[in-house]
Amino acid sequence: MSDKKHIKEHESTAKKESKQHSAQKAKPTASNTVKSNKLKLLVTIVARKKAEYYTDLIQSFDVNMQMVVLAEGTANAKMLGLLGLLDSEKVVILSVIQENKIPDAMSTLEHKFQTIRDGKGVACTIPLTSVIGTLIYGFLSNNRMTVKESK
Repeated sequence: MSDKKHIKEHESTAKKESKQHSAQKAKPTASNTVKSNKLKLLVTIVARKKAEYYTDLIQSFDVNMQMVVLAEGTANAKMLGLLGLLDSEKVVILSVIQENKIPDAMSTLEHKFQTIRDGKGVACTIPLTSVIGTLIYGFLSNNRMTVKESK
């Protein structure tokens, strides 16, 4: 009988310790932490001659890193002629953007694709699942408040 009583006491103690440990985890951390906002990769495909305009436009949404890759459309010359398109030279703009900026950026891009002469394009986002290090995250999210974690 004493073994059962000892086991119940041990289980009770373990539950209390578990609750205390959970309560400690819930406490806010030191002031040097950064409120995380998920990052996404914004992929924009536009005509080569409009690349500079669109990189500047995207940068206005606190985008701190962009890469421009030269590309070419997949339609052959005959198909381009039928569609009345002469230019198949494109660029792919890869931009790291904060998730909360995406709705504004996408609506602005959509508006520009429809209103700018020869400014047609395509844009989509891809989620980034992880970023190594606080400073890298701070740079990519354009968050100047990021500080190095103390160990």
